[in-house]
Amino acid sequence: MGRFLNSMVPFETWKQIVGTRFFVDKTPLLEDILNAVDIDGQRFLCITRPRRFGKSVMANMVGAFLGKASNSGSIFHNLAVAENESCKKHLNRHNVIFIDFSRVPRECGSYEQYINRIQDGINQDLEEAYPEIRIDVSGTVWDNLLTVFEKTRETFVFVIDEWDAVFHIPFISKAQQQEYLAFLKNLLKDQIYAELTYMTGVLPIAKYSSGSELNMFVEYDMTVMERFSNYFGFLEGEVDRLFDIYLKTTKHPKIAREELRIWYDGYHTASGESLYNPRSVVCALANNQLANYWTSSGPYDEIFFYVKNNIDDVRDDLVLMTAGEGVEAEVKNYAAVSMELNTKDEIYSAMVIYGLLTYEDGEVFIPNKELMDKFQELLMNKESFGYVYRLANESKRMLAATLCGDTDTMAEILEFAHNTESPLFSYNNEIELAAVVNLVYLAARDKYRMEREDKEGRGDVAFIFYPQRKNADALIVELKVDSTPDAAIRQIKDKEYALRFKGKIGEKQIYTGRVLAVGISYSKKNKKHFCKIEVL
Repeated sequence: MGRFLNSMVPFETWKQIVGTRFFVDKTPLLEDILNAVDIDGQRFLCITRPRRFGKSVMANMVGAFLGKASNSGSIFHNLAVAENESCKKHLNRHNVIFIDFSRVPRECGSYEQYINRIQDGINQDLEEAYPEIRIDVSGTVWDNLLTVFEKTRETFVFVIDEWDAVFHIPFISKAQQQEYLAFLKNLLKDQIYAELTYMTGVLPIAKYSSGSELNMFVEYDMTVMERFSNYFGFLEGEVDRLFDIYLKTTKHPKIAREELRIWYDGYHTASGESLYNPRSVVCALANNQLANYWTSSGPYDEIFFYVKNNIDDVRDDLVLMTAGEGVEAEVKNYAAVSMELNTKDEIYSAMVIYGLLTYEDGEVFIPNKELMDKFQELLMNKESFGYVYRLANESKRMLAATLCGDTDTMAEILEFAHNTESPLFSYNNEIELAAVVNLVYLAARDKYRMEREDKEGRGDVAFIFYPQRKNADALIVELKVDSTPDAAIRQIKDKEYALRFKGKIGEKQIYTGRVLAVGISYSKKNKKHFCKIEVL
């Protein structure tokens, strides 16, 4: 067994994953992969997904199932794939060459050191595995693999994880990135010994392999391709099962099922199914705490990287998206490090590829609270966003004024908002009204869960602010145009929004603080805002 050829690493890694409390059985992926090869003749598969969506987990599963390194039947016999007879004949029957391109040797400072570690390692593995064959350990990998095939007729399965890592390594130049593509082409394309290549990454192949280097791959992304889409990320039913395990195995559960949806749902497969961020769900349940697990690996500056070249065009869009609205976009397989991102479509496409936005029916959205928190941080911390930054910081004062009944300060802040150059503050439709309420109360999200109510397109909008502390004041905000704040409060009462804060009959009341009805109106004739607050 070698470092690359029939390595024990995929088996041992997969064995550890299967033994965890919140393991999700995705082994039917194996059947789909083998069908792609045996039935459809697709020997080159590339799965591209945002980071932390299970790509490496699945790569280790493929290596553990197919590879000869160890008898893995004891792991797979209780999993879904064991029911498939056609898959069983492949269990531990293949020579697997497993390459994780994100691994960089110690004190590596050049592309030559990086790629030679892989070439030399595979050559040494071949020399050890086939002592009867003369292996040129200083020669090219593909020549040695072809020699093995000619002598033994044995073929190889390539499992390649993080294929695009070289495009993020600082010491590798653009010219060397092209050398890397040529390396993959020579290793895999038209090679009779390559029985199957299963490859994963974040970045789309098409943006890098502009010629014919890697055109043998069929690429499966999250936004367009339906095949394989259910295996990366958690589906609703899978999260339901994990939540049941959580309730049964956690002494004092603190997380509600709906909170998992709010925090970590919001992505979509190409077929429209809802997807949860798998790493975040598992971390939240294991730690018994909701938090920013996925985005904790990169601060809000990661988002700013994509928008910094075109803040003027994306600024209003970000306000709309933080209000929960979608923004029209033509999503293509742009990659953030392959070009300067200048147009909105390029920016939003890259953000979808990296999982910072989600895409559905021609629009991009902020998928969930985990990401929404990061966008909020961005708007409140980058002065280059101009009026958005100023208003986001005024939102702290707006919340304080609302809680203490200072309607004059509230009107002053709203006047400041309306006098900006943004078209959002023309109050032309309900979407713009929603964006205004979100922006002037942006800071409230640290203490409240905001939900929009009554989307009826009648020129008004209501928001309900659920406090995180049960004894804090709850807010119901209604904004109307060419009406009065009294009419806004009357609508709040007519809709009985305050019942949201009452417990069910026979249950203890959920919230014990005040419920404040906040009526805000704007007169187009007088160009003035008027505010009123009542305790319900």
